[in-house]
Amino acid sequence: MAEPDLSCSWLGLPLHSPLVVGACGPLSEDVGQLRELEHCGAAAIVLHSLFEEQLAEEQIAFHQRALQGSESYGESLSYLPDPHWFSGGEDLYLRLIEQARAQLSIPLIASLNGAHPGSWVHSARRIEAAGAMALELSLYGLPTDPELSSAAIETQVEETVREVRSELSIPLAVKLHPYFTNLRGMAHRLAGAGADALTLFNRFYEPDIDIEALELRSHLLLSTPQDLRLPLRWIALLHGREPLQLAASGGVHRGTDVVRLLMAGACCTQVVGALLRHGPQRLLGLRDELNLWLAEHEYACVRDLVGCMAQSQAPDPSHYERTPYLRSLQTFRPLEAMQTGGPW
Repeated sequence: MAEPDLSCSWLGLPLHSPLVVGACGPLSEDVGQLRELEHCGAAAIVLHSLFEEQLAEEQIAFHQRALQGSESYGESLSYLPDPHWFSGGEDLYLRLIEQARAQLSIPLIASLNGAHPGSWVHSARRIEAAGAMALELSLYGLPTDPELSSAAIETQVEETVREVRSELSIPLAVKLHPYFTNLRGMAHRLAGAGADALTLFNRFYEPDIDIEALELRSHLLLSTPQDLRLPLRWIALLHGREPLQLAASGGVHRGTDVVRLLMAGACCTQVVGALLRHGPQRLLGLRDELNLWLAEHEYACVRDLVGCMAQSQAPDPSHYERTPYLRSLQTFRPLEAMQTGGPW
């Protein structure tokens, strides 16, 4: 039997497999790392994010430097800032895109991370000019103002996407968190604002407390296979409902995790935690496991999986809503779960 065809597409970009490396600083800081990821089987790479705060700080710092000596005589040209002084985050990011495009053959997707509309979105145009083939806009915000309504928050998200879309001609994916009052409604609004795809989901930073030192501690918690249930459910609910492609992010550690998410309706799956744990070579293992599952179940093409278990295809759509919650509570047996270690 011939080896299964793993090819697919996302954001209009042809991929040789659904294994995309998600945005993560430690995985994409230099071209050498990117080349190793490609060598190990990455079908595309989302670069680490360029943050709204970085761009705002650079603009403020440059403005302050430019004003130094502004009341001195005109011949004091040395008061102008040295171009090398402010070639920080954005310039380095653009240079990385240019160098990577010259050396990689797989699609390279840039990432902008922000929370509010503003001048920082103009960096999208420079990112496109540097050679990014698509942009993933990662919207990460934690509203704490009691006077800020959910409707106002959603409008702000929509405006940010609309502003970024106006800067671009390349495809645009929006990476969301799951904490919207009506995620289906938010997806509908973002499709109207010009998004081509959604990446589900962004993971929030969660602090911990050191009870002895009375300090906040920051620890990066990598995903586990159990984390894929949240994106799986929402991808299954959204598949085919809006003119948006869906990418899954979070919980992809085995080839069967990829199968589940594709069945739910994902076009591709982003991998980060498994690579941080095991290195880029884990991509080879994921590809082999995916190939083996497809061959054993006599699938000739990975595209045949996409959306076959989405809500729109389910005989009983309520299985993705309240029904399984009630059923799982009624059938749960604590002793059996302790003996088996749970369903995973």
